Amino acid sequence: MQKIELMAPAGNFESLQAALDNGADSVYFGVEQLNMRARASINFTLDDLDEISKRCKAKNVRTYLTLNTIIYDHDLSIVKTLVKKAKEADITAVIAMDQAVIAMAREANMEVHISTQINITNIETVKFYAMFADTMVLSRELSLRQIKKITEQIEKEQIKGPSGKLVEIEIFGHGALCMAVSGKCYMSLHSQNSSANRGACKQNCRKKYTVIDQETGFEMELDNEYIMSPKDLCTIDILDQVANAGIKVLKIEGRGRAPEYVAKVIKCYREAIDSIANGTYNKAEVVSWMKTLETVYNRGFWNGYYLGQKLGEWSNGSGSHATQKKVYIGKGVHYYTKAGIGEFQIDAYSVSIGDTILVTGPTTGAKEMKVSQMLVNDAKLQTANKGDSVTIPLEFRIRPSDKLYKIVENKVEA
Repeated sequence: MQKIELMAPAGNFESLQAALDNGADSVYFGVEQLNMRARASINFTLDDLDEISKRCKAKNVRTYLTLNTIIYDHDLSIVKTLVKKAKEADITAVIAMDQAVIAMAREANMEVHISTQINITNIETVKFYAMFADTMVLSRELSLRQIKKITEQIEKEQIKGPSGKLVEIEIFGHGALCMAVSGKCYMSLHSQNSSANRGACKQNCRKKYTVIDQETGFEMELDNEYIMSPKDLCTIDILDQVANAGIKVLKIEGRGRAPEYVAKVIKCYREAIDSIANGTYNKAEVVSWMKTLETVYNRGFWNGYYLGQKLGEWSNGSGSHATQKKVYIGKGVHYYTKAGIGEFQIDAYSVSIGDTILVTGPTTGAKEMKVSQMLVNDAKLQTANKGDSVTIPLEFRIRPSDKLYKIVENKVEA
């Protein structure tokens, strides 16, 4: 069984570095506005492509540019520019759903991956897109049984992409799920003229609604259920079954999430994929990974459609169910390389020995650790407060652009 490629989201340089530091095999990201997270994440610029490529090459990590929105005529020149710049920066592949983007990428001799928005659900569609693409993301509505049938047919019929290699199948492994078929939703466009299919979803489905009887005016609140807001997908507890389905790429959703989300989720799935490869995957480890995954943003978890379930695992709240949250307390000042000590300025709240801290930054990524010792204004104290200068022994370099947070327990309503 070929080892699964772990694909990480990168909404900014902090998340990109977090993905690289925690074992991602590939990263996907958007540039400018033509991607499905145009408003949900900061997004990179054309000038960032060289730096993205450089960092990823240093770790032997593949790079995927998302150009998977609906494309209008006035977008075509932008697409050409993006593809040209991506080629020049030696970005690995373009993720596309519009035939114009597919054609432009192929003309530039760039590898193409078919987005889930195409809604591939059968082997004949795979054959068709094999003329243009080497990797395809299957529809999110398929079960593992259906996915396995497709991967077996690819092997049996030797269906190959433009590279001459067998077509690789990618599926979503973890993160937010859209209630619509493969993300094709028009609620946001209809209600606020903000198209989800252009990366500008207003997430109407994540809200709570009241049903009104038009004849009598009777109103009924829907018993604490956000009936259009599914729980987040999680496959770490069925990852052995996912691997058995013959998929080649496991995609983690979350370009709009914080760098610590990327760090923890990628770390857990890296360990899980490796454990399957070496035969140590077990229930005890799954319990541990699930506990870690629950500490970062989530709406509760379910296995999606992979085990043949129908949609019905709804979130019971509008926000995150994370068991932990971060509180901003300060910023980086200086790193003393020889001593291995980081200096921070405390701008808010306090930090004490025994606290868990998180340091994030464009080059640092997301680093979490427990404070075992520190100096406050050059004195050995237990606690640093607002206005204090604190130095802490660190195994990683910090920079003035870094932010310092304290990790605290988050009370989540049942």
